[in-house]
Amino acid sequence: MFEKILIANRGEIACRVIKSAKTLGIKTVAVYSEADKNSLHVQMADEAIFIGPPPVNQSYILIDNIMEAISLTGANAVHPGYGFLSENPQFAQRLEDTGITFIGPPANAIEAMGDKLASKKIAHESGVSTVPGYLGEINSAEHALEISKEIGFPVMIKASAGGGGKGMRIAWNEDGVAEGFQSSRNEASSSFGDDRILIEKFITSPRHIEIQILGDKFGNYVYLNERECSIQRRNQKVIEEAPSPFLDPQTRESMGKQAISLAKAVNYFSAGTVEFIVDSDQNFYFLEMNTRLQVEHPVTELTTGVDLVKEMIQIAHGEKLSLTQDQISIDGWAFESRVYAEDPRRNFLPSIGRITKYKPPVEFHDSANAIRNDTGVFEGGEISMHYDPMIAKLCTWSTDRNAAMATMRTALDSFEIEGITSNISFLSAVYNHPKFIDGNITTGFIEEEFPEGFTGVNHAPEALERIAACVAMMHRFAEIRRTRISGRIDHHKRKVGNEWTVSINNEDFFISLDPFKTGCRVKFDHGRELEIVSAWTPGQSLAEFTISGDLLLLRVKPISQGFKVEFRGAELDVLVRTKRQRELSSLMKEKEIPDTSKYLLCPMPGLITDIMVSVGDKIEDGQALCTIEAMKMENVLKASRKGTIKTVNVSPGNSLTVDQVILEFE
Repeated sequence: MFEKILIANRGEIACRVIKSAKTLGIKTVAVYSEADKNSLHVQMADEAIFIGPPPVNQSYILIDNIMEAISLTGANAVHPGYGFLSENPQFAQRLEDTGITFIGPPANAIEAMGDKLASKKIAHESGVSTVPGYLGEINSAEHALEISKEIGFPVMIKASAGGGGKGMRIAWNEDGVAEGFQSSRNEASSSFGDDRILIEKFITSPRHIEIQILGDKFGNYVYLNERECSIQRRNQKVIEEAPSPFLDPQTRESMGKQAISLAKAVNYFSAGTVEFIVDSDQNFYFLEMNTRLQVEHPVTELTTGVDLVKEMIQIAHGEKLSLTQDQISIDGWAFESRVYAEDPRRNFLPSIGRITKYKPPVEFHDSANAIRNDTGVFEGGEISMHYDPMIAKLCTWSTDRNAAMATMRTALDSFEIEGITSNISFLSAVYNHPKFIDGNITTGFIEEEFPEGFTGVNHAPEALERIAACVAMMHRFAEIRRTRISGRIDHHKRKVGNEWTVSINNEDFFISLDPFKTGCRVKFDHGRELEIVSAWTPGQSLAEFTISGDLLLLRVKPISQGFKVEFRGAELDVLVRTKRQRELSSLMKEKEIPDTSKYLLCPMPGLITDIMVSVGDKIEDGQALCTIEAMKMENVLKASRKGTIKTVNVSPGNSLTVDQVILEFE
């Protein structure tokens, strides 16, 4: 077996590879940029080598830098993870020429399958179902428009190299082609160093379902069932599950066999994924093959019991597959939630900064349930603008879909992250959405169900009552603690009452509390009663309650006269006051919100790459104004109304902070 493996990657996937390598007794080498010198993967590895400045094109994707790190450490194998150099055939070939083992497929397979144009041709020739499209290179926006008209709208414009949602745009009409073409080229060049673009028919209401395969150097292949990856935003997967709630056994087998047929056509070995789009009649079409480990591989591992990273290492070492097709089954159900550093309430814009609190749910695995959290961050660590905003991949497993979903809801409820904004509230909203619960999903789910963006969840009255009752109890505990502070002259005279008015979203709940040793009996003025048990004490940011045998978890933070509460997609200011306090507060004037309509404010930390307007320009509603790059993704900011440009306050190349003024309108 290999003595030492270098992981040519960072973050959670580097940590993941290190874990499997250690189970095989293999030493590991981490590489890191200046921004990652204190990262978790650096701490976990046996050795770590500095490879350059934060930008990936000056560090992680510079082959010479990785080769130098290999030479310095004496590593005899390299695992590329995903992204970066994982699908770069030149890198794989360079390793082979140097006598270093690449833990992945052969360079010719990477080249054939990593190029979407070539892979589609090979798939077609191998009898794999393919989507109608143009199989040649597209070199201009005019050419792109011509092809799009021939195929018929809508069309998908995407980078020929790479994946992960970068360099992908949907053009619904002629107007969207030029902008989509240029943005796709820019992202493709920035992320993969290859700006070639292809265009194919975009199938409406599709599901995105992929097949995991393994192959060894002896021509043995297996497929490890499918993963449903239809919950996406901007072509970036958000939630994955295995198996799919949509496929029947016959379609699964047919997809698996086609995936293996494609792998055989290019003499593929190692782990790989063949992605398909599937229509409402279970017709499936080849999308692309990812010649690497997928981000969502944990759900396959949880439902098959196969350690995919371990298999990759053993295959690269020249060993045969450790299992045959008849040994692969589907055990239970698994979900993966991608926890990102982004603000769902601000159109999912990236959030960077220091993580001041990081307390994920405790990992475990028993016969009925499991929680797994693949992460590359830690409390006190930093989310950088230079890399993907992923914080963690929270996974759950159980015996069936509903049980695995319930475990995920509880896991998300208990996940505490502070210092930066995360998408946990949005993930919770999806898991509680009726369509998702029914498995009635497509790749358009987020766009269709949240057309105006995510503004939070409006919970039913019964749920709000439970929250009001719990917060009233918490407030009483906090008031008792406050009146007992050492040194207060009048603490012995003060008595905390049991009658409270709780206000949520301008709705009042009138509550009476009857405390007992482990909790409170709560009575509402309309007669409903609840018995709540809790060991919460002031200062705890995660509050756990048991109400009639049901568990309720709230993330809480004290505010004036109450608590800010986060619960399953809702962020609530819950105010607890006496009746008189509530009466007086209604007389207070509300604070006016500043008018920022004359300014274009930067919605995220990022780099200005293009300004499309000048002082004095007349602009139209929906007109593109500027482009900001953040975390390797381009974001085009557009006008929300007609107007005239009064001032331009920034220039291309400027780094901006949140709410910095970019433009001023007359």
